[in-house]
Amino acid sequence: MTSFDDDFDSEHDLDHDEESGDPVEARIWHLLLLINPGDEDMAMQQFAAYREAMTEAAEDTDPVEVIARIIDWRSGFQVDADDTHALVQAVDELAARWNLSIDWNGDPDDDDFHDDMDAASLFSTAYDYLAQFGYTLWAWETDEGNYAGWITQTRDNEPMRELATDLRINMRLGSDVT
Repeated sequence: MTSFDDDFDSEHDLDHDEESGDPVEARIWHLLLLINPGDEDMAMQQFAAYREAMTEAAEDTDPVEVIARIIDWRSGFQVDADDTHALVQAVDELAARWNLSIDWNGDPDDDDFHDDMDAASLFSTAYDYLAQFGYTLWAWETDEGNYAGWITQTRDNEPMRELATDLRINMRLGSDVT
């Protein structure tokens, strides 16, 4: 099993504080690498924004909440549970990073399409489509009754599960959203 802390220290020079050995910061960096496949520059920008936000945040601030704000509509999303239009737009925006356009099995620009759709169906459709190209759509629970998620490469599913557990993110595959 790979230690995320070791990966962080050995592969990246991000002014990691050796004395404090902040394992949360190392895990956040690894998370950003996973949700920005092939785009370490974006991960680095988001990590810098995370560090800055955490220096200004209250001591009991949840790092995952900070990350959710930083990555929103760039490497992840958080939308109202009833807003299927926003969910489609957010997933389409993320998939476009790899020149993919989700086949939603209908026209998501048509309001009638959304009349018969719920978020779980949309997550499942997007999950199945992205899987064909080696990507996994993830969903995680928020306290606000929203849907949130991001996309990783399928080969990173196990590291993503381990990392989510370490960060206490209640996450599941997009195909398992209810």
